[in-house]
Amino acid sequence: MDTNSDRTKDAGTRRASPAIELIGIDKRFGPVRANRAVSLNIARGSIHGIIGENGAGKSTLMSILYGYYQADAGEIRVGGQPKRIATPQDAIAAGIGMVHQHFMLVDNLTVLENILLGAEGGVLLAPGLARARELLARLEKDYGLEVDPDAIVGELPVGLQQRVEILKALFRGADVLILDEPTAVLAPQEADHLFNILRSLKAQGKTVVLITHKLREVLAVTDTVTVMRAGAVVATLPTSEATRERLAELMVGRKVLLRVAKEAAKPGATVLEVDKLRVADRAGRALVDDVSFAVRAGEIVGIAGVAGNGQSELLEALAGILPIAGGRICFKGRDVTGDPAHRSARAMRALGLGHVPEDRLRRGLVPVFEANESAILGFHDDTRYNGPILMHRGDIVRECERLMNSYDVRPRAAHLRTAAFSGGNQQKLVLGREIDRNPDMLLVGQPTRGVDIGAIEFIHRRLVELRDAGKAILLVSVELDEILALADRILVMFGGRIVGEMAGGAVDERAIGLLMTGGAGKAAA
Repeated sequence: MDTNSDRTKDAGTRRASPAIELIGIDKRFGPVRANRAVSLNIARGSIHGIIGENGAGKSTLMSILYGYYQADAGEIRVGGQPKRIATPQDAIAAGIGMVHQHFMLVDNLTVLENILLGAEGGVLLAPGLARARELLARLEKDYGLEVDPDAIVGELPVGLQQRVEILKALFRGADVLILDEPTAVLAPQEADHLFNILRSLKAQGKTVVLITHKLREVLAVTDTVTVMRAGAVVATLPTSEATRERLAELMVGRKVLLRVAKEAAKPGATVLEVDKLRVADRAGRALVDDVSFAVRAGEIVGIAGVAGNGQSELLEALAGILPIAGGRICFKGRDVTGDPAHRSARAMRALGLGHVPEDRLRRGLVPVFEANESAILGFHDDTRYNGPILMHRGDIVRECERLMNSYDVRPRAAHLRTAAFSGGNQQKLVLGREIDRNPDMLLVGQPTRGVDIGAIEFIHRRLVELRDAGKAILLVSVELDEILALADRILVMFGGRIVGEMAGGAVDERAIGLLMTGGAGKAAA
């Protein structure tokens, strides 16, 4: 038998075969069928996008490919050969790497140590470190992934941390790289640089699978896009034949308005005035430093910035949750800074301030509560809901059902546990609870984080309706597209400070991106 000829034939087959074939993948979690006979081919040396709403099954599918889950039925082929992938180690051995949305790095180790972690190559670290340093230099040169190997990972910006994750996968020999929502924490310039890296990986023969909900990015960087809905593949098409409108319709199953229609704002009196505000951690380190701005009735002021630059602490200080280390807050003409009676979340609500927190499960809802109980949080001491001894359960349930109808919360099940609703429906429940109280001002943190594209359309429309009703809105979002779509004025935060302000509308995205990463001086409106 000619073994050399057989080896040559096998190598040729691998080159001609798709990098990854998923055939009839089925997966259930109890009564929920997360993947429904999914079949998918990912071409070698391509960038393949996978998009879909929350619960569409895309993350489950990639988790099966990477060995986190086992399929109930179906087959995985890598380079044309059937593979049993029972663990992430099996996936790595098969040449599959994954970069998670939440990085799997040890902050107090160096870049080199993180890359080598788990692949030391023996009890003596010195030879492994030397080999890793040499290979790292080659990978950086080949793929444009420059990063200081001796830098402490926790001190790097998120864009460089992401490069470390990619280098870690390449160091382990990945030919197929899965990226899960890779731009969720990146500024526009960092996202552009990531896309250049992905194109470089493709040019070197690597295969990239991109999981994302950002249609613009799918269109910008992928060769092929697969759309999933309700656990099944509904379409796979060349990206050159796709449009944002077509992809959105495939994802949701109906036409979607991708940009909310709104007229120019008609700002009124100042509702919130913040002067030289300072918020510090327990060690006295400034998280919000010397921040001043105002928000008027009938306008949406958006705060743009990469996560971790003081936006979260600013919102929580304004809401009465975090203490203030310095400065002044004036709400509806009243200085509430030094008044203990007004420095609580309950007191600020009583004054007419609504708050949709960034983390709905930690700050906005109680997952184990029934939906009707979560629907009155913050207002549970209202006399409408309380008798002399017991709460008026019937009134609470009816109020929840009314909110569910008004804000399209699905399913319409007031007695269902809050945790059983999807992220988008949980968000609509919180939004409905806060808006329905007719606040004079609404603080909104990450209004569409983890939310389906159909729910995004609904939430954006409601926020504009609130603005048009003469309410003041302060919006914090890491999604620059969301800020650009909704905000009448844009503030940019970096390092706990406001480093730029500009009018909404015709805004230079690149200029905002530079401000978000500290790469430009102060911009004027």
